[in-house]
Amino acid sequence: MSSEAEFTYVLQGDLRILVTDDDPIMREFASVYLSTPTVNVETADCGEAGLARLRSQHFDLALVDLDMPGISGFEMLEHIRANPRLRDLPVVIVTSNEDMASIDRAYALGATSFVTKPVNWRLLAYQLRFVLRAQRALAA
Repeated sequence: MSSEAEFTYVLQGDLRILVTDDDPIMREFASVYLSTPTVNVETADCGEAGLARLRSQHFDLALVDLDMPGISGFEMLEHIRANPRLRDLPVVIVTSNEDMASIDRAYALGATSFVTKPVNWRLLAYQLRFVLRAQRALAA
């Protein structure tokens, strides 16, 4: 018997995820590691572009970096929570900031979860699955 487990996708079901990060490598990694045959990962390179996409399209989940030029992730989070259509959208902060002030501020502004870089993409996929399951339970 082999000790290698068969590969399975962590994220399942029809999902649309928006990743907003000014780092092109992070956007590419997110697309590669979180996409599945039924999970569509789209990206935005700044807060303004991310907000525009969220306002004009449907997404099931948003991943947002905090430190971006223009609208920061904190400001993006404020705009999301102020919009009645987006108010309940799960927003996961993915950032290199791991200081208590950033963590506390993100949750105070309405973050659903907080993950620090460097990202363990497999672990993040499990966290996203939990966030989505919790969101659906709340909505039910």
